[in-house]
Amino acid sequence: MSTASVYLTVAGLGVDVIYKDIKNLHISVYPPVGRVRVAAPKRTDEDSIRLAIVQRLPWIKRQREQLRRAERQSTREMLSGETHYVWGHRYQLDVSRTSGHYSVEPKGRTLWVVTPEGTDAAGRYSTLDRWYRRELKAAVSALLAKWQPIIGVEAEKVVVRRMKTKWGTCVTHSGTIWLNPELAKKNPRCLEYIVVHELTHLLERGHGERFVALMDNFIPDWRVRRDELNKAPLAAESWT
Repeated sequence: MSTASVYLTVAGLGVDVIYKDIKNLHISVYPPVGRVRVAAPKRTDEDSIRLAIVQRLPWIKRQREQLRRAERQSTREMLSGETHYVWGHRYQLDVSRTSGHYSVEPKGRTLWVVTPEGTDAAGRYSTLDRWYRRELKAAVSALLAKWQPIIGVEAEKVVVRRMKTKWGTCVTHSGTIWLNPELAKKNPRCLEYIVVHELTHLLERGHGERFVALMDNFIPDWRVRRDELNKAPLAAESWT
């Protein structure tokens, strides 16, 4: 079965459209973040696809909300023995060490979070969260140095900001890129895909044919990386 694909933005939703040798149009919503995909018969015009999506918006929104509730990781209690991830690798948390300083160190299969004696779970979470953010910023700095000359753009500012439904976003009018600190838990290939994706938005604001063509040129396996990232679990809600 031959296929072709495009990317559309409809009512603020990013939608993958796959053209197939089928008779009827199908809309699907995939975990964990509610990615929307349309399988459409070949020769279906874009207006018909957009109309079908708009008509199904209430259903799509319900599906996305259910996924957001169901697919989150269990709440982190920040106790020794919990599973945590760093750059796609699985570690067992150990908080048994204490010190006058705060530190995090992945070693072997253990993720050591060292805090002063008496630090509660929220304090241990904050220590780990700050470390993830530092890790992410260091990795992003290297990726920007690599990709900005290739793409021919420069981000004015990069902000690490927790987002409930996005791994990254680009504020094109200010040249600012926002990245979710959760990316430090995923395979580095996924972070590279997000950085290239957001930098490409500085050339092309939408997700139309030009954007897809640019992504195909810059990082040909971007769809594989995107799908790998979207299969990863969302984090539990942060401590407040």
